[in-house]
Amino acid sequence: MQTSVSSSLFPLPPDYAPFQPGAFRLSMGLMQLDLKDWIEPDENLVIELREKERLLSQQPAEVFAALPHAAAGSAEVLELLVDHLPTRFPELYTRAGDQFNNLATDQRWNITQPTLHLLDLAGRLVQEDLCLMQRNAATKVYHLIGASLCFPSRWRLADKIGKRLNTIHAPIPGYEEQIASTIDKFFDRLKVDKPVWRLNWSLIDDPTLFQPTGPDRTRANVDITAENAGEKLWLRMERQTLRRLPRTKDILFTIRVHVKPLAQLATQPERAALLAAAVRALPQPVRLYKSLPPFIDAALAWLDRVEAEARR
Repeated sequence: MQTSVSSSLFPLPPDYAPFQPGAFRLSMGLMQLDLKDWIEPDENLVIELREKERLLSQQPAEVFAALPHAAAGSAEVLELLVDHLPTRFPELYTRAGDQFNNLATDQRWNITQPTLHLLDLAGRLVQEDLCLMQRNAATKVYHLIGASLCFPSRWRLADKIGKRLNTIHAPIPGYEEQIASTIDKFFDRLKVDKPVWRLNWSLIDDPTLFQPTGPDRTRANVDITAENAGEKLWLRMERQTLRRLPRTKDILFTIRVHVKPLAQLATQPERAALLAAAVRALPQPVRLYKSLPPFIDAALAWLDRVEAEARR
């Protein structure tokens, strides 16, 4: 397998800054998605797909699950990816008859006679994690019926598979009271031709992509100080997309994780100030959910210093 790919093969890397000043408000924050931008490969494609392969080989039950009624939706997800990727990124993906090729990783799959579950195979093609949701006839709400989830942000697939939306999101402070009914209605009304995307963010003290645990930590991380927080902390951002599948009418939720060193903000004082304001605006339960207490004071001191030095 190749170890690197020329960065010229990829679109310009995204410059996301999803943190906003002002009072904290739990919201969906949806934006219209142009389907040509559905999938977002970058220069980490080979590294991250190799990590997916490792996780799927060594701990498959932790990163993949599919209920029997996910079969049709899984087939549709794979069909959409196999059609989209060579069209949008011909320098990275090609198809020749039954064979689908990832030119970056030098991997090849027979897509008409696959040896893997179709959702598993789909997840190995892209850096995004893939979660398949289906409306349950009994509960009348959407349930998670399948997922290739190699890069979770502090949640366990085994705890969520088969569960309804409000159960999946139960740990999020304020979810049930503030937006649960809104999200249920949105899922019911999402149209095939109206896909959407959103962003979220957190600060973390571990850049590992596979993070199934970690919320609600309070014990101080004494290794992180106001002086070294830029090198010891990372911004973890998720670009999420939602689209209704044309044939099955299931909903596919993709999660693309971007991890950036906080130190990158050392030359971006305005953005550092925005992040500091956003952190300060978080209610205590949300700070705890995001596991910020172990290093929040050090992070804010570092961000404030970046802004202060820019004003001198």
